[in-house]
Formats: sequence, C-alpha cells, structure tokens
Amino acid sequence: MKRRALIAGNWKMHTTVMDACHLAADIAGQCSGLLDRDVLLAPPFTVLSEVSHVIRESAVIVGAQNVCWEEKGAFTGEISPVMIRDAGGSAAIVGHSERRQIFHEDDALIGKRLRGALSFGLLTILCVGETLAEREEGRTFGIIEGQIRNGLAGVEAGQMAKVVIAYEPVWAIGTGKTASTEQAQEVHAFIRNLISAMYEKSIADQLRILYGGSVNQGNVDALMAQQDIDGALVGGAALNAESFGRIIHFR
Repeated sequence: MKRRALIAGNWKMHTTVMDACHLAADIAGQCSGLLDRDVLLAPPFTVLSEVSHVIRESAVIVGAQNVCWEEKGAFTGEISPVMIRDAGGSAAIVGHSERRQIFHEDDALIGKRLRGALSFGLLTILCVGETLAEREEGRTFGIIEGQIRNGLAGVEAGQMAKVVIAYEPVWAIGTGKTASTEQAQEVHAFIRNLISAMYEKSIADQLRILYGGSVNQGNVDALMAQQDIDGALVGGAALNAESFGRIIHFR
C-alpha cells in the first residue's frame, strides 16, 4: 500500500534563535504546495516555541529531540510532553543513537519515553539501529528486534497510528557512509514483518519506517524508491535549507 512519506530534520545541538527562525522560514517556504508528504523539524528545546511560531501558517510539523514520560515534576534537564505541546510541538524523537551511545539510554528507558509521549498524543519516532561491530558480527536483525520489542512494550495496537520507526545504522550517522539501498530495504522489510508479527498486518502496512544515516541530496531518490522506505530522518543536511529542500522534494 502507498504510505504518506515523512521527511524529518533533526537539528541536534545546533542553531541559535535567529538561526533557527531563518532556517525554519526557508524550509517552510520550500514546503508550499506539498500535498503528498509530511515534513517535520526537530529543533533544540530552546527554540521550539520560536520555530513553531515561524512555521505556524505552513503544514510543517514541529517536534522535540527527546521527551520525558512525566507531565511535570523533579526531573532536572528533561522536557515533558505537556511542555512540548505548550511550545507548539506535536511530535518527539526517542531512542536516537546519540541518546543510546553517548548518554547510555537503554531500551527500557526509551520505551518509557515513548509511552509517555504517546499518552499525550505526540507523534513519536522510535529510532533503532546497530553498530558496525554488531553488523559485522551478523547481529543486525537480533539487535533491531530487541530494540523494537522493548521499545514498544506496553504499546497497544490502537496507539501504533502515532508511532513511526526510524532505522538508523549507527555506523552511517554523521560518517558520510550510507547503507546501500539493498541493505536499508532489507532491514526496513524485516521491521515491517516484525511489526506484523507483533500486532497485525494492517498495522504493519500502515507503519511509516524512515531511514536515517547520512541521507543527502545524492542518495535520497534511490532510498525513497525502495518499497519499505517511507521517508528519512535527516541530520546534517537538514541544517541547510537548500539541501534539505532537495531531500523534501525527492523524486
């Protein structure tokens, strides 16, 4: 079945308020008239409100780069789903490889974040992916399955409409390396079959699965031509309106 493409830009720890407003405005302008795909921006927490304001007349979705599971409380350094919504956001990313690798967030914590986001109605992108060592050891599918099963633990079938999965091989993030189209498609197909087994085929058929890992102007068309790749989670290229615009307008 044809799924609505989603192109998401993760700005990571980049942009001041002025930078973010200019970049968001440029990207929103490039989205004018787009009717067959969604575009999402995930700026730093400090500029969520400003970016939401700048793109308010557009169809661009604004999301946070992480989310706490609680509405409020003594959670220093965290941001709650309510705060994200209050700032104009309607989505969140959980389980990004940098959260897993640098900040040592495990599957249990990531699953907790995801359930918290879903409980407040946020569109939630669950990131999964293997390291180079894990791929070379032939453990890719086992790692992906564990991350998905643990990440989606307690998530009911009715909540899956608000879940997006992003496959981002750790070895291809920010390295300039990209999984071949065949490698990416193979893992995406595995994920869809896994979701079908965990839930049901209709849910798997509707699930959007994004590829993330050095997506750029030169490889996006080939990636998006694959049967089970429904979009992209873009890092560095999302910080340039021209390059991100070309990715948004993949052919």
